[in-house]
Amino acid sequence: MSLTASPLRLATTDAGFDAALTARLQWSADTDAGIEQAVAAILADVRKRGDAAVVEYTNRFDMKAGSMAELQLRRGELKTAFEGLPASQREALEMAAARVRSYHEAQKKASGESWSYRDADGTLLGQKVTPLDRVGIYVPGGKAAYPSSVLMNAVPAQVAGVGEIIMVVPTPRGEKNPLVLAAAHVAGVTRAFTIGGAQAIAALAYGTETVPRVDKITGPGNAYVAAAKRRVFGQVGIDMIAGPSEILVLADGSTPADWVAMDLFSQAEHDELAQSILLCPDAGYIAQVQAAIDRLLPEMPRAEIIAKSLNDRGALIHTRSMEEACEISNRIAPEHLEVASADPHRWEPLLRHAGAIFLGAYTSESLGDYCAGPNHVLPTSTTARFSSPLGVYDFQKRSSLIEVSEAGAQVLGKVAAELAYGEGLQAHARAAEMRLKG
Repeated sequence: MSLTASPLRLATTDAGFDAALTARLQWSADTDAGIEQAVAAILADVRKRGDAAVVEYTNRFDMKAGSMAELQLRRGELKTAFEGLPASQREALEMAAARVRSYHEAQKKASGESWSYRDADGTLLGQKVTPLDRVGIYVPGGKAAYPSSVLMNAVPAQVAGVGEIIMVVPTPRGEKNPLVLAAAHVAGVTRAFTIGGAQAIAALAYGTETVPRVDKITGPGNAYVAAAKRRVFGQVGIDMIAGPSEILVLADGSTPADWVAMDLFSQAEHDELAQSILLCPDAGYIAQVQAAIDRLLPEMPRAEIIAKSLNDRGALIHTRSMEEACEISNRIAPEHLEVASADPHRWEPLLRHAGAIFLGAYTSESLGDYCAGPNHVLPTSTTARFSSPLGVYDFQKRSSLIEVSEAGAQVLGKVAAELAYGEGLQAHARAAEMRLKG
């Protein structure tokens, strides 16, 4: 029997539209109790036994190794992997890295510099921006290899000025992907280890005899990695807890239907829980996209995954207008938002919530995944309402600068003392008053 993919067909004029959309968007981030228990045990064991525990779990879950020395990638190995790639892959990696670096350098100039000013009385106020000392980046390595994840995590850290970038990547069966190693070389990774799972997160968070403790951990992973990151938060910083991948396409009917169908496939092929949604005011165009889905699906190597994703979580939604489509998009707050329109800049001002916005028919989401420049580590599961893509700012911290002049202390001291007495904190008040003249 041939595979079929029939995303849920909805219209905003349907009586039960709101409830149907809410049900389709529903995804539980609750972690299985068994996963939580297993992760808690692994974290505790690595914290207690260090390298020995990491080696033991690596042997159990990924590959056979006798010691941590076998799980550490030397810098020369990364360079050798890069030099061994075909010229076309070397050039693609370097071009992608250059574009990602250029974008994040611009981001740093816009938002990542220290600043200060002086009041009329000479008091200096400002903010000092400094990079983190050491970060860990987790690169998935189970079902597939992701050199793009190396670039998107390591390059902004390097641009931010992070002193050490520690990469961990699982290598099931001991297979080291040369593109991943080459990407680490291009992106400036300092040290790398072929470890993964909760044990890798534990090693980065707590440190072992071989793996240095980091200040922050970034990068996606499976349910065990996500559970581990959630548990070590507070010991170290983390970027986010990512959910399934998402794409929402706002279409006015001017983009070839085949292009939009393939864009929906591009997220659906990630896994069965990925979500692909089309919003469009043209019912005839929606039918064209469904026809393109039917025609193109059999050609796809990951057709089974795409079909299940579209059948279980996909939706083709007929809206009253593009304005209404923008309103619904803001409600969904998707990870990836494509504006497949002849005039995308007409609609962009109406779009408030999205991880990344792709403007125009030629801007496929896949370009953002690999080489456009902006980061592909994006908020999912409606969290784009309050969070942002990974960036240089995730690898920096801010310290307030305060230098009060003698004249300034005469004014501020009285204010501070009054408020401190009101809070019952006499030492606070007295410390301010001691600077007052007379």
